[in-house]
Amino acid sequence: MTLSLSMIVRDEAQRLERCLASVAGFVDEMVLVDTGSSDDTVAIAERCGAVVHHLPWPGDFAPARNAALRHLRGDWVLVLDADEQLRAEAREPLRRLMAEPDLLLVNLLRFERGARQSPYSSVSRLFRRHPAIRWSRPYHAMVDDSVLELLGREPQWRIADCGEPALVHDGYRPELLAAGDKARRLRQAMEAELERCPGDPYACAKLGSLEVSEGRRDRGIRLLEQGLAHCPASASAERYELLLHLAIAMAPHEPRRAMALYREALALPLAARVSLGARLNLAGLLVEASTAGADAISSRASLADAARLCREATAAAPELGLAWARLGQVERQRGNLPAAVMAYRQAIGLDPAQADWHQNLAAAQLLSGDIAAARSGFRQTLLLLEQQGQQAAAEDLRRRLRPLVTLDD
Repeated sequence: MTLSLSMIVRDEAQRLERCLASVAGFVDEMVLVDTGSSDDTVAIAERCGAVVHHLPWPGDFAPARNAALRHLRGDWVLVLDADEQLRAEAREPLRRLMAEPDLLLVNLLRFERGARQSPYSSVSRLFRRHPAIRWSRPYHAMVDDSVLELLGREPQWRIADCGEPALVHDGYRPELLAAGDKARRLRQAMEAELERCPGDPYACAKLGSLEVSEGRRDRGIRLLEQGLAHCPASASAERYELLLHLAIAMAPHEPRRAMALYREALALPLAARVSLGARLNLAGLLVEASTAGADAISSRASLADAARLCREATAAAPELGLAWARLGQVERQRGNLPAAVMAYRQAIGLDPAQADWHQNLAAAQLLSGDIAAARSGFRQTLLLLEQQGQQAAAEDLRRRLRPLVTLDD
């Protein structure tokens, strides 16, 4: 059994070497198609042992990825983008899956570094090299359409999920999105696709969520609802994305409807890591509901439900600091300060650069009567805020802390 890495690249000199290093010793060949780089992309790829072919940019990703497939020799194909890396922990599980003789495709869990709403996604990037498998769709190209057609003709094949997160993706980090024109190019492609195929659930999900995130809430909601109306019940991944982003849009003004949408999303048959966004967002809304004038019994029930959701999230993804931080928020609201402190410490251990988590831990310690620990935590919060250029936030926190705790020795 041999494995080929397939990539299309253009001006990726800054991040390509890290990507290729992550698969060194795991793949048997590295084949890249360059679509017109003007930097050192090609030289870096060749220095890392890749074979590079050249192709003028064809206008969208699917034909470029299909051109790359023609140069491969392996039994299996792993497809990466330059802003992705393969996790070392996934190598052995993937080897075992590729050894199964009737397996056609493996869905990979991808950690979206910096994406707070959907920290994990599922991508179909590892598949058996088969002449019928081809990329389609003009943006976010995927092999899923051709795989479903092939399964209809050759039902002996199987699709499997790899439970171990396999990829790390940097492309959705806020600073990277702000620095480039990814959102603009994505919008142009999606608008064109919706003109060609109105109501397409995938296009409605992507463009609707983009509209909501950029402040065009009304149009975003219309697109997301239109996508749901056209989305078959069997398309769990697309339905989840539509429901998640519709709930995000509804939450500020219609929190009860948002909660119902999150619950509908959580009822879909998806991997627990993929549905973390809905689980943690619903927990946050339940905390807000518990403080919004509800009676004591309803408030306790909301907080108990929120705690359950957070514990499910930390069990599904114990490596995710965000899940522990949300659990800390819930336990503090419930008055369970030792559990809140434990959860915040766990979150900070996983991601120590989050100033708000240090602040929340210090607040829980202050309420617990541990003044020394709280003082240390607030100092760390102020240090992080200053290091991250948030001087105004640091000064505001100092002002609010003065009546509560002495920060100077």
